[in-house]
Amino acid sequence: QTGGRVTRAETIHLTLAFLGEVDKEKLRAVIRAGRGVGGRAHSLPIEQARWWAHNRIVWAGPNEIPAPLAALAAELKNNLAQEGFSLEARAFAAHVSLIRRAHEPQNALPEPPIVDWPVGEFVLVRSALSREGASYETIERFARSR
Repeated sequence: QTGGRVTRAETIHLTLAFLGEVDKEKLRAVIRAGRGVGGRAHSLPIEQARWWAHNRIVWAGPNEIPAPLAALAAELKNNLAQEGFSLEARAFAAHVSLIRRAHEPQNALPEPPIVDWPVGEFVLVRSALSREGASYETIERFARSR
């Protein structure tokens, strides 16, 4: 039993960098940082499901972060820092949150069927929280080449 709030399919995402509140003037800097990121299209294997006690989240993700995704996240973080943003110091953890405010599972979580999630772009989104959960508005898309 995990309890908690299950993520709706339309909100499934992987966060590369969390910025918090950004005013319109700084939004231009975020877009510049995103446009400056190189990288190539790749896939993200979804190979495991785990529970994090520190934030009570059940998540799914890879056993190891694919090199192209690690490079993309690092370059984005660097570009954002050059634009004056302070980001979390902790290492990037590629994961997709599935259940928030989850109770500790009484049994081991089932391993998900291995899925290769295609990564052909990353997006800048604005999120809003309500009683129904989070909703997301896409502000800008940044395509990756093959």
